[in-house]
Amino acid sequence: MEKPKVLILGKIEHALTSWAHLHTLATIIAPSPSSTTRSAFLSECASGAFAGATVIYRTFESVAQTGRIDGELLALLPPSLRFICHNGAGYDQIDVGACRARGIRVSHTPAAVDDSTSDIALFLLLGALRNLGPGMASLRMGCWRRGALPALGHDPRGKVLGILGMGGIGRNVARKAAAFGMRVRYHNRTRLGQEVERACGGAEHRGFEELLREADVLSLNLPLNAKTHHIISHPQFALMKPGIVLVNTARGAVIDESALVSALASGRVSSAGLDVYEHEPAVHPGLLANPRVLLVPHMGTWTVETQARMEEATVANVREALERGRLRSVVPEMRDMEEDGDDDVDVGEVEEVEGKGEIEEEEEDEDEEEGKGEEV
Repeated sequence: MEKPKVLILGKIEHALTSWAHLHTLATIIAPSPSSTTRSAFLSECASGAFAGATVIYRTFESVAQTGRIDGELLALLPPSLRFICHNGAGYDQIDVGACRARGIRVSHTPAAVDDSTSDIALFLLLGALRNLGPGMASLRMGCWRRGALPALGHDPRGKVLGILGMGGIGRNVARKAAAFGMRVRYHNRTRLGQEVERACGGAEHRGFEELLREADVLSLNLPLNAKTHHIISHPQFALMKPGIVLVNTARGAVIDESALVSALASGRVSSAGLDVYEHEPAVHPGLLANPRVLLVPHMGTWTVETQARMEEATVANVREALERGRLRSVVPEMRDMEEDGDDDVDVGEVEEVEGKGEIEEEEEDEDEEEGKGEEV
């Protein structure tokens, strides 16, 4: 029997041994080197170059080549396609609804990013809270402390940390912040169990607006979707304490950046730490010009260890798709498709398999399976 085909979009840099093993299970195909733009990639799709592909492995960076995985692109991909294995926790580059309509399941890598993303959140939190930005900027300009001394920062101990989205990353942030003596409050769609709250530094659940009013520091750890786009804008800033510190390691567009620039100018927000931006790679000029904003160019998972874990997790999803016709870490919107055994497919023959089997996917807490945190 002819081996199934896997289309790779992006590069494998760490999980080389695991990826090499896939060559024994499938034929690996890739776009032409000339397909460097979305239009070129769409043309190649339309040509039938990827006929027979049943699984796609894609990286976050591959969006520069393919554009968003949306209805237009899916219509040109072969009807044999059944799985898209995304290397990343956040999957807003993929139109999950359009995939579902075509019977295509999508996986992501939620747990693999928790440590490194929460680490960068703590770095930004401490730096912004201590108001280190102005001093760092003046030092690089050749001045020890340029002009007037910068405003004093604040110690984390005793401050209220509000976490918006208490998924895997949010919980990790909570545990680490508790070590600095911070008091953790959070908002979630559903309250966590008491044991989980205790493990997260005695975290206390709050309503959305209540959280905004209480927080000294607000950490955003929620996915980007239609409901969370600009969830923090002018009305929300108006509810916050004057001088609040804002940290965003989720997705840039959960914040209205223009509103943030205004809040910084008025002093409603004293400082901010950002790893993500609304229109990446462009950054709002008002943020670039403000030394009280610590800026990192989307490097929350930029470690050797995390990149390796993400690749291994994605390759494991590809292997599960090839061998068992299912995914190990399906996105939450498609969990019901995995639970329905009738939807299991044989990727070699690309037809439905009769009967149901026991699912042996990785156990993920419901709150950890959202794009980059918990939906609110």
